[in-house]
Amino acid sequence: MARRLAAIMFTDVVSFTASAQANEADALARLREQEGIVRPLFEPFKGREIKSTGDGLLVEFESALGALECAVEIQRRMRERNIKKPRLPLELRIGIHVGDVEESGGDIFGDAVNVASRIVSLADPGGVCLSGQVFDQVQNKVVYQLDKLSAPALKGVRGHIDVYRVVLPWAVEARPEWGPVLPRIAVLPLANISPDSKDEYFADGLTEELITVLSQIKGLRVISRTSVNQYKGTTKPIAQIGSELGADSVLEGSVRKAGDQLRIAVQLIDPRTDEHRWAKTYDRKFENVFAIQAEIAESTAGALKVELLKSERESVSERPTTNLAAYEAYLHGVQANLRFFGRGTAQIDREAESYFEEAIRQDPKFAAAYARLAIHLIIAGGETRSWKDITARIRELVAKAVELDPNSCDAHCARGSLALQVDHQWDRAEAEYQQAIALNPSNSDPRGDYGWLLTYLQRFDEARKQFLVAIEQDPLNPRGRLGLGWTYAAAGDYESAIPLFEKVEKDYPDSPGFRGALATGYALVGRADDATKMIEPLATATDLSSRVVHSEVLALLGRPEELRTLLADWEGGRLPERLDLRYAAVLYALLGENERALALLERDDREEGKNLWNVYLDPVLDPIRDDPRFAAMLRTLHLPTTLARARRIPVPPRSKEASRVNS
Repeated sequence: MARRLAAIMFTDVVSFTASAQANEADALARLREQEGIVRPLFEPFKGREIKSTGDGLLVEFESALGALECAVEIQRRMRERNIKKPRLPLELRIGIHVGDVEESGGDIFGDAVNVASRIVSLADPGGVCLSGQVFDQVQNKVVYQLDKLSAPALKGVRGHIDVYRVVLPWAVEARPEWGPVLPRIAVLPLANISPDSKDEYFADGLTEELITVLSQIKGLRVISRTSVNQYKGTTKPIAQIGSELGADSVLEGSVRKAGDQLRIAVQLIDPRTDEHRWAKTYDRKFENVFAIQAEIAESTAGALKVELLKSERESVSERPTTNLAAYEAYLHGVQANLRFFGRGTAQIDREAESYFEEAIRQDPKFAAAYARLAIHLIIAGGETRSWKDITARIRELVAKAVELDPNSCDAHCARGSLALQVDHQWDRAEAEYQQAIALNPSNSDPRGDYGWLLTYLQRFDEARKQFLVAIEQDPLNPRGRLGLGWTYAAAGDYESAIPLFEKVEKDYPDSPGFRGALATGYALVGRADDATKMIEPLATATDLSSRVVHSEVLALLGRPEELRTLLADWEGGRLPERLDLRYAAVLYALLGENERALALLERDDREEGKNLWNVYLDPVLDPIRDDPRFAAMLRTLHLPTTLARARRIPVPPRSKEASRVNS
């Protein structure tokens, strides 16, 4: 018999025996329904069904993480099923363990199988429990809270085994504004099959517009663009994509543009069965593109049995512009904006701006063009632009977008960001983000922005809820996990933040910022070797972001020489890029030069727009937090002058030189 280490999952249907005694035919029908829901989920997570146990299943996985992620997805699908069929509830318990197994005749045996079969009985209906061995392997790799059970009793199992309960996302996050669980749809990037490869912009832009149109249907939850855009050109099977995104349906297709002729082929697929819900090919002139979008939205809603309200039917049928040249320029801008998310260069920034400006020039009443340009400039404001140079233009764009379309989610989100980042009017920013969310509950952008605002206001529990929803809406977008991680970090809980930072850095290893967030976390919890290893690839980089991260983490580890050199270059005007005063202040505080840090923050307060708000929670600033000047700047910004976190995070000691300067 072959012996190997495996992750073992048992599922168990709650109260099946009692149900079968009451109505055997009904119980068996629901048992088959349960199997139809869970079986397609095993393969995407590298699981293999071993056998049926009567009212449950025994499944083997290659990894503990795969087993846990599969279990969470199973319970999410079962929860959605029960909300749709509340009179015929169907609940599962799931237990997971890791250990040695032996295989014979297609079955597996061993103590690990026995332990897993006992753990499943400890799970709540609709819940997941796992052993301490599984916990050890997944604790730093998942965002789920894992609560240890007190003195679990495992019948027939010798010795003590720790058991943990998985706190599922919907148990943490009550979402009254979402109401019932609704169908989740992913719109994959449409393939460009036009004779001219330059028409790629049209396929990308049309994908974005379909997401926008479908998002107007309140009976659907549409996965945000950042996650689906990662599947452009993918060869992954639909079942795997649906599982990775948590989508009930996947819309895919192709676009062919030749002159003013369009051929758009689309199909809506159930990723669990790979069956088509509907499919259609549209051969129309370019001028009919808006009608095609409306037909696709209505067909999708119909296939998912979502009844459109009269206002929604009017909304999806509305032409955003009557000027086709304006719309074409707009689609060019949308594609450039999508590319800017990935690379963020000044060239792509200006390209996106010029296309949106051209769309506005062609049609001065094109509300979406104003809103999207405002959003683009706000993103660029943190990347390639100075806020001073673009604030007035953003105000004009937002005002015009709201005037032309008071129901523009993008416009209200942009207005919220202005209130947050420029005017520091927290109440107005909150109201704008809440309105943007109400207008488009499927859009993760205002959720993420609102989460950051709540973090700055030290309303950490509320912030976590917004980030959890953003992660669910846009599961492959790093922004949600990064925000959730910083919320934990700002509250003083770097141990909880680190697994989130690890996930983001693993998915985006080329980002100095993500690498720096993780390395900082390691440094602040005393994992010096891990922090050093994380910043090693940045040692020879020449860009300012990499250089700042590398020198800052070294300083946290007690080696400030490189940071002193960097700041000397900044003082001497030798840096190739701009370093904001607020960040320079943080770096000086890290060196223990508290007077210099305070002076720079006061200068920023006078000259650059009071930017203390987005760095004041950094633990590096703790040594100057009680200074009256620091508190005065916070009061001016109407921010809390005390910390809501339970403890101050110990920052490694400064150099002896810095200690003498500040003594």
